[in-house]
Amino acid sequence: MKRKTVTAIFLLVVLYLVMGAAVFKSLEKPHESAQRLAILTQKLEFLSRHSCVNQSQLEELVKQVVSAIRSGVNPAGTLTNHSSLWDLSSAFFFAGTVITTIGFGNISPHTEGGRIFCIVYALLGIPLFGFLLAGVGDQLGTIFSKGIGRVEKTFVVSLQTKIRVISTLLFVLFGCLLFVALPAAIFKHIEGWSALESLYFVVITLTTIGFGDFVAGGSEIEYLDYYKPVVWFWILVGLAYFAAILSMIGYWLRVISRRTKEEVGEIRAHAAEWTANVSAEFKETRRRVSVEIYDKFQRAASIKRKLSSELGFSPAPELTLPKRAVSVNFTDERDENEREAALQALTMPLARNGGLVLNGFDPEREDTTVVRQLK
Repeated sequence: MKRKTVTAIFLLVVLYLVMGAAVFKSLEKPHESAQRLAILTQKLEFLSRHSCVNQSQLEELVKQVVSAIRSGVNPAGTLTNHSSLWDLSSAFFFAGTVITTIGFGNISPHTEGGRIFCIVYALLGIPLFGFLLAGVGDQLGTIFSKGIGRVEKTFVVSLQTKIRVISTLLFVLFGCLLFVALPAAIFKHIEGWSALESLYFVVITLTTIGFGDFVAGGSEIEYLDYYKPVVWFWILVGLAYFAAILSMIGYWLRVISRRTKEEVGEIRAHAAEWTANVSAEFKETRRRVSVEIYDKFQRAASIKRKLSSELGFSPAPELTLPKRAVSVNFTDERDENEREAALQALTMPLARNGGLVLNGFDPEREDTTVVRQLK
């Protein structure tokens, strides 16, 4: 990729980031201010209702709650109804978020041993999952290509392009229905989220952004033991589907780029051919004009020599062009008008000092009877 192209893409990305920052700021900052004002109001009301608690004690309790949340512990509830975030299914789901690079952030290792193991585990697991993701995506792409091929065989060849476009759109819609809409409906039913929250979680997860504000299996409800592993397998297939879509888009872009280059090459070839034709036509026109001028010059020279011989003057030495076969028949039967025109054509270019000179003959000094005789 050329440096100018990289620079243009970089500037476009920076502009896109600035635009996104401005939009997020205008949408989220008022909500943040409202939430800060609301929690401050609740703290003041709590202190006013409970005079036995001072402000420093309340702030200490709030800090402990925040620290517990950051550690992945839900401070709500009691020990009797509290579920562990590190049981086998939850740990399996966490390991899956590590190698998929989603990293929801709702739970994370806080021991030194856990953090060291997480480093090694991520370095080995991410490439391994990348190979798996590429294989599953390739299989989905193969199934998609075979399905389109079977559909195309049932139609006329002239309609294959339209059928391919329609089949591709159907594949995209089917994938969105299977991996986006259907899981969103399931999460809405199980987790108790709204439709927007469920769709938000699905898209944020399958794009590997993973904010962690919504996590499947993170609520204080009773889940089945296989719920989180099933969610992870959904993430695997969904990521493979999106990888297949991106691969297909990249293939289309390469095809379009190749066709564009071919069309540009054809345009350049036509332009070169047109330029060559124009150049050849110009050269031919210039050659014809040169030949006509050469013929007229030779004709005038021949008439001059003929007149000189008829008048009895010796022809003066003159510069001549290269020899060219020109036949001039200046007979006595030529009419008077043509004879006068020829005489004027020969005598006018030889004007010098206001007088006519024809091979040393000046009509003003010599007897003009010769001219009368010629007429």
